[in-house]
Amino acid sequence: MSGWLRNAKQHPSALLLAAQLIGVLVYPFMGESPTGRAAVSLFGLIVLALAVWTVRASPVLTWISIVIGVPVVGLTILEALQPDNHAVALWSSVLHAAFYFYTTYALIRYMFSDQRVSRDELFATGATFTVVAWAFAYLYLACQIVWPGSFIAAVDSESPRTWVEMLFLSFTTLTSTGLGDVIPVQPQARAVVMTEMLAGVMYLALVVARLVGLIMARRS
Repeated sequence: MSGWLRNAKQHPSALLLAAQLIGVLVYPFMGESPTGRAAVSLFGLIVLALAVWTVRASPVLTWISIVIGVPVVGLTILEALQPDNHAVALWSSVLHAAFYFYTTYALIRYMFSDQRVSRDELFATGATFTVVAWAFAYLYLACQIVWPGSFIAAVDSESPRTWVEMLFLSFTTLTSTGLGDVIPVQPQARAVVMTEMLAGVMYLALVVARLVGLIMARRS
């Protein structure tokens, strides 16, 4: 147990990445029932705690993550208790997105803090990518609440899109795979999607390319 805790302290980004990937695999089995949404919210709280831990491991002031994170935790619990409250869902989505974007900034600053690539910084590369996907998925949920009908899909095109569908759209947009069964149709939603497209390209060009360059320079 002590060895596991020591590894966890040395590689917090690996824990965050693992939690995000587990979430991707678990969410589809939760369903859209109140119990399923509550379970998803509970898992989200765990991911948030890991995200705060990862930010604390980076050279960034942690009070910002705490200021944003505390209301996010409260809204997550409230959203599980009141799943049909659109105001709560909107503020929860907006603050979740802000929290994950700040975590993205902290992780990128952590990776750019020196000219040496550690093992945890390699894990941070993947964790940052998933955190960005989560942030835009919450933005898509906010768009759907403010502008109903922002997204359509091949199945039940007139119904609001679920969280799993938004997360799928975010991953496919960020990776530029071109899978388009969930499509933005309102101009505001398309603007957010285009922003994520640019974020995905810039992430590969700036962050991943820099880490690869440092690794090759060290080997040479």
